[in-house]
Amino acid sequence: MRISVLVLATLLSSLPLRAEDVTVFAAASTRTALDRIAAEFAAQTGHSVTPVYAGSNLLARQIIAGASADIFLSAAPEWMDAVEGQDLLQPGTRHDLLENRLVLVAADPQAAAVTIDTDLDLPGLLGDGRLAMALVDAVPAGQYGKAALTSLGLWEGVADRVAQADNVRAALALVALGEAPLGIVYASDAAAEPAVRVIGQFPADSHPPITYPVALLTGASDAADRDFLAALFSPEAGALFRDEGFSLAP
Repeated sequence: MRISVLVLATLLSSLPLRAEDVTVFAAASTRTALDRIAAEFAAQTGHSVTPVYAGSNLLARQIIAGASADIFLSAAPEWMDAVEGQDLLQPGTRHDLLENRLVLVAADPQAAAVTIDTDLDLPGLLGDGRLAMALVDAVPAGQYGKAALTSLGLWEGVADRVAQADNVRAALALVALGEAPLGIVYASDAAAEPAVRVIGQFPADSHPPITYPVALLTGASDAADRDFLAALFSPEAGALFRDEGFSLAP
């Protein structure tokens, strides 16, 4: 079967002159939303997006150590600060993209809702089980969780009962699989996992604001890198982020 020159030219004109790949180092909590946005971007542009997910602390250290990436999306400003402190961000490209909330999730679908305040009997809720959290001294979700528990006077009562995971999605999995009865994760993580139940939300003033900055790294050189960064701030991406439980940064 022969394809006419006109048809062939039409097909070729619909493709980018050169397909490029965008490597995004992104906080594990953005996986579900970012996968959807990356797929839409690839379908519309012909460029590919390769997300690399982990705790923001690990990603920042890998970038500082020389890992090849084009965009960094962190779950906490401090890890973006660390990368920026090494002059690894392209000037003027850092902006806050998202906000999130901290919630308490249960493995039991019938678990009763609780009010998270200074009177919460968290050890009693745990029973003989453990509290799943991301690394409390390194990963943003764990740091926010520890800060919230400390401010409410609850940390000392559960400090030796915490099951720490490498990132917030790993902590979520511990609860979803029934290996821990309770966990502290982001609202967006809970929205992505039907096997857990949100039983309470931490007061916003119990921890630092949960803000996700994003920026181009100095290794980003393709137009596709800049286009994908811009796409993250598009109304379409915003709708996907909100659909996955995030709020948009003002």
